[in-house]
Parts: sequence; C-alpha cells; structure tokens
Amino acid sequence: MAVDKNMNVLIVDDYKTMLRIVGNLLKQLGFSNIDEATDGSMALGKMQEKAYGLVISDWNMEPMTGLQLLKEVRADDKLKATPFIMITAESKTENVIAAKQAGVNNYIVKPFNAETLKKKMVAVLGDF
Repeated sequence: MAVDKNMNVLIVDDYKTMLRIVGNLLKQLGFSNIDEATDGSMALGKMQEKAYGLVISDWNMEPMTGLQLLKEVRADDKLKATPFIMITAESKTENVIAAKQAGVNNYIVKPFNAETLKKKMVAVLGDF
C-alpha cells in the first residue's frame, strides 16, 4: 500500500529549531500537510480535533513528555492506531524499552538525516 503524502503529519517538540528541521526533512520527502505542537498536551488537543497519519514526537518536553503523550494516544480508542515515532537524544536501553512497552512504532536517536527519517517512516508506514 502506498503512503499518502497528503496525510496530516504532526511534529511535537519543545525546541523550535527541531520543529523546523523535522518539518524541512518531511518536506524533502514530499509531505506537505505538517502541523506542529510544542508539548504533549498541545499535541493531544490537536489530535482530538484532526486525524493524523503520523506523529513524530520528541521525548523530553515539559509539562507533558513524548512518552506521556504516547501513553495518552494509545489509551484513546479514537487515536490508538495512529503511527507514532519517538525522537530522542538519549539512546538508553530503558528508554527504548519504555517506549516499546507504551506502543511506539519506531524510535530515532538524534542527530539524524532525511535518509534515517525516511527509513524509520517506511518501516512504520510502508514504502513511499
């Protein structure tokens, strides 16, 4: 099944530079419907208003972390099937395990490039 590049993608990061970088990488990959949120609770609000084909979230944010956001999404019947990729600067095994247990679809460790992002997205969504 081909990935619909017109689907809505939500990037969640409390660091404006990261939002811009990930947004630019997504645009390079052909995605144009990109929304941003600066923390988990803002992201959750957006997800309750609009359907997203993918969420790419940072791990470390205040007041709601990416892991808390993931758990909220997986606990919500309407949102739980949303593909979710976590981005973090830490590659600690316990973080990867915690994210997997919470239902993350994939995991990216900073720094990364468009090729890495595409590989992770293909693994989650299928080829595009």
